[in-house]
Amino acid sequence: MWDVPGRTGIPYRNAYYPDGDSFFMAASSSHAFFPYENIRNSQRQLVSDIYEAIKGRNHIIAHAPTGLGKTVASLAPALALAEKEDLLVMFLTSRNTQHRIAVETASLIKNKFGLKFAAAGMTGKKWMCCQPGTETMPSSDFSEYCKMLKEEDQCEYYINTRPREMALTPRAKAKLDALGERSPHHTSDFVKECAGEALCPYEMSLSLSAKSRLIVTDYYFAFHPVISENFFSKIDKALDRVVLIVDEGHNLPGRMRELMSSSLTNAMLANARKEADKFNLDALNGTLREIESMIEELAEGVAEDKLVSRSIVSDMLSRIGPLDEMIRDLSEGADEVRQAQKRSSLGSVADFLAEWGGPDEGFVRFVRRNKSRRGQDLVGLYNNCLDPSLSTASVIEKSYSTILMSGTLTPTSMYADLLGFNPKRTVQKEYPSPFDEANKLALIVPKTTTQYSKRSEGQFTQIAKICSEVCESIPGNVAVFFPSYFLRDSVYNHMSSLCKKTMVTEDPGMSASERGLLLEKFKSHRKKGAVLLGVAAGSFGEGIDLPGDLLSGVVVVGLPLSRPDLETNELIKYYDRKFGKGWDYGYVLPAVTKTLQNAGRCIRTETDRGAIVFLDERYAWPQYLKCFPASWNLKITVDYLNEIRGFFGRIPSGSLTDY
Repeated sequence: MWDVPGRTGIPYRNAYYPDGDSFFMAASSSHAFFPYENIRNSQRQLVSDIYEAIKGRNHIIAHAPTGLGKTVASLAPALALAEKEDLLVMFLTSRNTQHRIAVETASLIKNKFGLKFAAAGMTGKKWMCCQPGTETMPSSDFSEYCKMLKEEDQCEYYINTRPREMALTPRAKAKLDALGERSPHHTSDFVKECAGEALCPYEMSLSLSAKSRLIVTDYYFAFHPVISENFFSKIDKALDRVVLIVDEGHNLPGRMRELMSSSLTNAMLANARKEADKFNLDALNGTLREIESMIEELAEGVAEDKLVSRSIVSDMLSRIGPLDEMIRDLSEGADEVRQAQKRSSLGSVADFLAEWGGPDEGFVRFVRRNKSRRGQDLVGLYNNCLDPSLSTASVIEKSYSTILMSGTLTPTSMYADLLGFNPKRTVQKEYPSPFDEANKLALIVPKTTTQYSKRSEGQFTQIAKICSEVCESIPGNVAVFFPSYFLRDSVYNHMSSLCKKTMVTEDPGMSASERGLLLEKFKSHRKKGAVLLGVAAGSFGEGIDLPGDLLSGVVVVGLPLSRPDLETNELIKYYDRKFGKGWDYGYVLPAVTKTLQNAGRCIRTETDRGAIVFLDERYAWPQYLKCFPASWNLKITVDYLNEIRGFFGRIPSGSLTDY
């Protein structure tokens, strides 16, 4: 029903091409399904490079700054070649906002060129589930809970859609046809449509994916070893016929390392023992106590972290009992618990033990002793991944073509190394910003530092004074980002009495709705100006878009370097052995990437003007200064107030009329 229509008479930028071949010959030089009349020069080059990479079954790593229009620049050539070569395009993103932009762009392309392809949107199954309370469940618990409901015919949504894994019901098929004709949909809208007719949104989206030319989804559906294999099997697609577009690609290494890491703490074991008591699983309670004692023994005398070997822990576990039987008993106990309460800590323990026997290369295993946010003693056993290429390299190599793009992919060679791109198939490109650099003032103020050895109340007072002066000098809203909540609060204690502007703070654990309300409050102050205090790796450090007069300045306080703990040191050593660049790849560049993301909140459109201040003496050091794009024209100065006042004094009349 949704096959590609004939291309005769398709309008393309006021020109008509009478047959498919000549259309695509023209498309290769005219930017394929580009839906806008105007295209920037740097965007034109990006479209052309992506087109050629896909056409040649190669990969491209594209550092493309904010405002270049990466979404349309990737989807336009990808969809054009996908139509011609019968390929599937997967647009992968880690953020809901970018998911929506991709859907809107695909819809524009589809309508502009009269195309008939279907497009699907996928997120994690639990986020598409209509059963109440599932969004708070751990993924492993949800998987088992969903399986149980289906097997016992207790989910009306599944029964109405695909009873006992049979073909779609007539009711579901009719709805799917209608949804396919009107696709693409944002996932939240798709879920509402299906829920309104008591159909399972996940199964419906899975069926639509099998018929789609485009799927907008999360990284996991392509790169998670288990999820991706199941997904491609269910939609009957082969990876070698898939074009992967990885948006915000700087996030991919960290996401994959996190995905492949696991931990087991005394708090998790305590919760598991409570479950065993509650459900009279006495034998499991004994096993859990022995595992807890084993971890305490491993952590004896440890102040923070200590390396442990896989074999030693496996030997200690074998003294408790056969590992396979232990995992089986814990899993069966977890199934019993989930029958009554949906989630189970027993299952989390079983999952950790099952993963413990994995490979040594690319992983670090250790015990850690620390404090929880509530001050409780935490002791845990960790099996953390150091090498994201263990999950990404084979996927990239098997794909028809992979496009990795972001506004902070410098140096591109680092991402090629970390993710395992084949150099023979990979093009690395950096594109200039489409914005006038004269609209951006970028300063390094080397008067303070958040360096751990130099932290003091005097230092916090000085940081607060400079931040207050900068925020007062910039007309309108200013965002200030700190390396951590601790540093943010330490400076806020002094800044609250110094800064006259209204201040709002991002707090850890805020829900999506709470973050939305905070952001709206911040926006509402744009005429008089307010200050948003957040952290570099928080929700607002990367995930907000405040164009125009909604944000006039950004201050990046300190360097968000990883804590120099055992895991960070092991990461540096691992990258040193593998690439000879441990310090850069494992420590310096990830921190600079975060600061560039923070700074990127300021200038979002061609007409935006704003000031960016990097407040730490280390930014002026050569090893950090070299990491900034040359086009930024950074100025190192202690005369920051005159620089800022002079910059905003040059604003054309009427640009900031409300100040």
